Amino acid sequence: VKKYLDIMAIHKMNTFHWHLTDDQGWRIEIKKYPRLTEFGSKRKGTVLGKGWYEIVYDGIPYEGHYTQDQIREVVAYAASKGIEVIPEIDLPGHMLAAIASYPELGCTGKQHEVWGRWGVSPEVLCVGKEETFEFLENVLLEIIDLFPSKYIHIGGDECPKIRWEECPACQAKIRELGLVDDEEATAAERLQSYVTNRVEAFLAQHGKSIIGWDEILEGGLAPDATVMSWRGTEGGMKAIAQGHDVIFTPTQYCYFDYKQDEDQFKPVGKFLPLEKVYSFEPVLEGISEEEAHHVLGLQGNLWTEHVLHDWHAEMQLYPRVFAISEVGWTP
Repeated sequence: VKKYLDIMAIHKMNTFHWHLTDDQGWRIEIKKYPRLTEFGSKRKGTVLGKGWYEIVYDGIPYEGHYTQDQIREVVAYAASKGIEVIPEIDLPGHMLAAIASYPELGCTGKQHEVWGRWGVSPEVLCVGKEETFEFLENVLLEIIDLFPSKYIHIGGDECPKIRWEECPACQAKIRELGLVDDEEATAAERLQSYVTNRVEAFLAQHGKSIIGWDEILEGGLAPDATVMSWRGTEGGMKAIAQGHDVIFTPTQYCYFDYKQDEDQFKPVGKFLPLEKVYSFEPVLEGISEEEAHHVLGLQGNLWTEHVLHDWHAEMQLYPRVFAISEVGWTP
């Protein structure tokens, strides 16, 4: 991690977005909930390839997490390089590792395994129970203590509503809040908006602001949320029109897990050559001079599901990391 902070510093990148939790593993020590790392940081194996059409596992156990002391060490090292670290605790979806550790956090209460697959798990937090919010607030208090950054990223992406539609507690919460389907959003989408608003209000009490992926627009945007626009740029444009700040990281320009050679081994996604990264203009056509201040910047993402080695990470980053820096810092 320090090595890549060095790489960032060389290229004048000043923010490190650290995605620390997901369905496939919980990667940060939370002292109040030790099972998050005792159980939730370990999976029995990993699907070979993408696993979208055929599920075959490698049978190799995978595990690991950062201790709080290691987190503090990284945050201090980043600060010495002029880099702010923004942690992501993804909620209410991408939480299977937490639900596997504490089954009462899910809608069914069933015991699950930490996922060895990629993609989107249908198992999400049960937000009809107050105990879930108690869990989130306790986790976030420890995150606040570890990270001095202005922002906490709360994810909000890829949260299937299947369990909520079947869950008595979530349905009771929908009725209690008077949420209904209409042309703009479903009741379940509005329930996620309720979660986002509630977490934002809690973090605001502690001097923090939230960032969420562009799905947090669905069902209504929290008052002071910053939107990270990844599914193209449309979400970011919508957020700016509503007076919100935006970080652009559209997949077609900014996803460094995508292959940069048509014949690259282990293709993860689409083809994203250097020239395409260079062609991105974060202050898009249609954004007025008065609105331009809402574009906080852009971000290059290196998702490492299929990156097993340090040399592979470097291959994915270089030379595109040069381009993302120039796009961010030059006219």
